[in-house]
Amino acid sequence: MIPTVRVCGPRDAAAVADLLRGTAADQVVTPEVIRWLLTGRPAAERFGILVADAGDELVGVARTGLLHESAEPGLGFVNLAVRPRRRGRGVGSALLGAAQERLVALGVRRAYARVVDEVAAVSFAERRGWRPGRRSLWLRLELATAALPLSPAPPPGVRLCAAADLADPRPLYEADLAAAADEPGDVGMDAISYADWRAAYWDRPDLDRDLTTVAVADGSVVAFSVALTDGRDRYQSGMTGTRPGWRGRGLARLVKHASLRAARAAGYRQALTLNDAGNDVMLAINEWLGYRTVAAEHRYLRDLRR
Repeated sequence: MIPTVRVCGPRDAAAVADLLRGTAADQVVTPEVIRWLLTGRPAAERFGILVADAGDELVGVARTGLLHESAEPGLGFVNLAVRPRRRGRGVGSALLGAAQERLVALGVRRAYARVVDEVAAVSFAERRGWRPGRRSLWLRLELATAALPLSPAPPPGVRLCAAADLADPRPLYEADLAAAADEPGDVGMDAISYADWRAAYWDRPDLDRDLTTVAVADGSVVAFSVALTDGRDRYQSGMTGTRPGWRGRGLARLVKHASLRAARAAGYRQALTLNDAGNDVMLAINEWLGYRTVAAEHRYLRDLRR
């Protein structure tokens, strides 16, 4: 049967989560997160999911939207996933074509896609006019059995707390924007409002505010490590960052270490993180913590005006 490409609805959430877990075993994703993606993302993102429906199951997914966090207009994204046994049968081509049509209708000039660093996936993208950008590494830590290094001592005047203890999350928003200003990447995070940041990050259902760790000094958040979980056994670092004026004092190492220790105490067994391949400082921190590379991906891009 030839799959039908259609718009995903909340009732598809469990099937989409199952497909994504099946195409990337290390992915931290739940039906609750998929439902939130469909109904809770900021309006400016124009987020949408397309699915390839074979009748008895979903065989492919395309997540699409605008990169609304950037001040540069006309940027969008599409991320594909196709069940392994259905690859090479036109499912990915049909989804990508429909996704690109959606992005063009939204006014996207340049689109980005995350492409796993495997021959078939890279070939698929490049045959369709996509070109590679930055490379990232997926790292994994067997948290239940890892011998974590000893806890670093906070510098004078710095204290650690959980994000759940913040009376107001705005200081975390301010620290996030400051840290992201010079973070390695293809697209900047320089135009997201506080309301959209809350909707996109603070209110997401997989954010664990008790495990998300922040370093506070003089009433400001100066470093942080965001924790995302599946509520069972998997933990993922969403972002670890330090304000530029506070770098070089071991704060990123401090907050990530504290978050991992709290996650292990809470029963999480596996930790994942995505690291830009050119971010040597963060790679060194993750190596110190015991993470090992398990996969890689590229950020591919294409001009949709052609």
